[in-house]
Amino acid sequence: LAAAVLSENYDLVNITTFSQNDNSSFAALNDGTIDVLAGVRVEKKHDFGSPPSTGGVHFSTPYFYGNETANDDVSFFSLATREDDVMFSSFVNCVVLATIYARENEFTRNKNKYMPFVSIFGNDFEWALRDAILYSGN
Repeated sequence: LAAAVLSENYDLVNITTFSQNDNSSFAALNDGTIDVLAGVRVEKKHDFGSPPSTGGVHFSTPYFYGNETANDDVSFFSLATREDDVMFSSFVNCVVLATIYARENEFTRNKNKYMPFVSIFGNDFEWALRDAILYSGN
């Protein structure tokens, strides 16, 4: 995602870790401390903004599924963004889908040139999907 957004200026990325035992990560997302929350288990309680102090969350297409037994619910993991930033949330989801597309089509870092251009987010981000795959592969 950083490669797609920052055009190879990876030093601008700040990675913050959070405890899994509280809602501090969602609070940080809600108050703008962070823009994207990675490795989030998709849960209904966060999607509808409950409690009121936590704004609604947009979950990207899941990129990882848990390995629970057949008797348990399957976990879905995705990237989370603030629900009120629709354009950015759409961009994040597009990058997630691009990595899935690259995986399905065996586009590795060396084959990033086969990724399609995307102009829906403007000319500055036309190369975003290629940059994402160039940086980390599929």
